[in-house]
Amino acid sequence: MLHIFCVIVLSQMAGQSHGADVPESLRPCFSPPAQFANDSGNYRSPLKFRDGTTVKTPADWQKRRAEILAEWRNLIGFWPPLIEKPKVQYLEQKHRDNFTQHKVSVEIAPNGQTVSGYLLVPNDEEPRAGDGGQKTVSPIRNPQSEIRNQNGRLPAVLVVFYDAETGIGLGKELRDFGYQLAKRGFVVLSIGTPEFCSLNPPYKPLYEVPEGQPLLQPLSALAYVAANCHTALANLPNVDPERIGIVGHSYGGKWAMFASCLYEKFACAAWSDPGIVFDETRPNVNYWEPWYLGWDAGRPRERGVPSDTRPRTGPYKTMIERGYDLHELHALMAPRPFLVSGGAEDPPQRWQALNHTVAVNKLLGYPNRVAMTSRETHDPTPESNAQLCSFFEHFLNPTLAD
Repeated sequence: MLHIFCVIVLSQMAGQSHGADVPESLRPCFSPPAQFANDSGNYRSPLKFRDGTTVKTPADWQKRRAEILAEWRNLIGFWPPLIEKPKVQYLEQKHRDNFTQHKVSVEIAPNGQTVSGYLLVPNDEEPRAGDGGQKTVSPIRNPQSEIRNQNGRLPAVLVVFYDAETGIGLGKELRDFGYQLAKRGFVVLSIGTPEFCSLNPPYKPLYEVPEGQPLLQPLSALAYVAANCHTALANLPNVDPERIGIVGHSYGGKWAMFASCLYEKFACAAWSDPGIVFDETRPNVNYWEPWYLGWDAGRPRERGVPSDTRPRTGPYKTMIERGYDLHELHALMAPRPFLVSGGAEDPPQRWQALNHTVAVNKLLGYPNRVAMTSRETHDPTPESNAQLCSFFEHFLNPTLAD
């Protein structure tokens, strides 16, 4: 029997109370296992300024939040200006189930770089091959009427992974978050790794960093790409710009985590077993690698867990030396919602880090803001995916945003 524990951080939505109104399937997810209740581990509290003073009020938190963001930007790099109207080129389309699948190319950087992907747009009715052009009602329930806002717009989710196909159900099974959400009435944009960030050849900087600024680390560059994809979705006439989330698994989970934490316009996020803290006992929680946070143009390193022969490099090295960890990044989400879909890399013990975000939300006056599901395997399961979809269905519901 799968034991499910949850951590959900809800978005700040004026005049709303999100506690008793959560679906029954999500209610067990708001508390850690008993052994981790009130356990903050050895992580430094994000509610302490660097000078040691304590954050006591929501106004103090805004200053502390700015301090955290500035520290991380100074290490992982500053973004170039965001694209106001990213170009979306439609290449081909086909009908699947109860949605239309468009192959697209999206502008992701001011120098004209693009990323390939798929845009899934739900339909109430669709023409089917061989039906003489007649429209037939899809046999799959389409809940668009339940999730459209008062202006008729739909929520949307950005799916990030190595390739764009997996997210839409054309790759390894149980990683098809976009396909599952599109069937539920969401607009979905699924993208893969942009060429500049490919492992083969190695990472090429997204853009030429101005002299004196820190190098733009791959995970920060990918977060910038996601921010521009958010804008591309927000500009679509059928999308509600206030209800756009992001999700990814493993590598995609790291990408989704950095994007949602660094770009506050994402209304919510789900991170599937990315490794949500630094952990050198887990080889797959590999933020030290040059394609994540260890990139140093002048110091290539051999792949693998840091050791005397494979020393830490780049900002990752500095973060470890200064006692930084990813729980500070999580805190930037408060009080927006995020779901940790935990597996082999993120067991229930990760509540020690997540309890710090719970504390931030408590200070801000938002109880029941933080959720986590737990499974034994790194691979998603039908149960964990059902929880993930329910998360988006609830927290991108128009009644919470209006």
